[in-house]
Amino acid sequence: MDKTKLIADLKLVREKAPLVHSITNYVVMNSTANALLAIGASPVMAHAIEEVEDMVAVALSLVINMGTLSEKWVESMLLAGNAAREKGIPVVFDPVGAGATPYRNRVAASIISVCKPSIIRGNASEIMSLAKGTASTKGVDSTISSNSALDAGTRLARETGAIVVISGKEDFITDGKIVRSVRNGSALMSKVTGMGCTASAIVGAFAAVNSDLVEAATHAMTVMGVAGELAAQKAEGPGTMQLYFLDALYNLTPEVLAQRAQNG
Repeated sequence: MDKTKLIADLKLVREKAPLVHSITNYVVMNSTANALLAIGASPVMAHAIEEVEDMVAVALSLVINMGTLSEKWVESMLLAGNAAREKGIPVVFDPVGAGATPYRNRVAASIISVCKPSIIRGNASEIMSLAKGTASTKGVDSTISSNSALDAGTRLARETGAIVVISGKEDFITDGKIVRSVRNGSALMSKVTGMGCTASAIVGAFAAVNSDLVEAATHAMTVMGVAGELAAQKAEGPGTMQLYFLDALYNLTPEVLAQRAQNG
């Protein structure tokens, strides 16, 4: 990967401070908003049916996260996603817990059908479920490796036209033809709730400034992984990991990012 472009995207996010409209879950609202602020983007967490279309009108990307579902929120997601598609801004879909329940599966299918997401980011189990695999999902955690889900992710990308990002020990990004990987990160990240949701939000920020969505997603996942590594060096456990992760995003320099980036 061209590290010059990686650095350029980080600088663009900080210079443009793109407004990222997130319809996300109760568990991660605070951490997701803070992560977007730390990297230099501008978060807005709006889910009311009465305003989501107006909010999309001023946003540069939309992130839809189905972690905590309710009927009204699903309606808001579909309205916002349709508005974003018509406006032509990137839609990032995080299918949290796909495969766990029939209702969750139906909602995921509706979002993909109506919103036509530009990028789908999930763990291996979620991606395999969307691709109609046979993976089992334990709550919102993956029970299989990202590498095992690569074939399913490639198939899902071809079927939906979306860029598919598979998070795991090694992250994979594919458009159905090209496959990129990111090998940055720390095992401690999996002990902090909402890290995957945060990754989707960061992907939304980078997609807002780079129309090459494979490149944007790869850069975003690299930033996540490098920040996770830096935070883990100081953290004593999951609690301090959350704190140091935000600091790592905020203080991340182009030089350190380029030095530590492990992707291809």
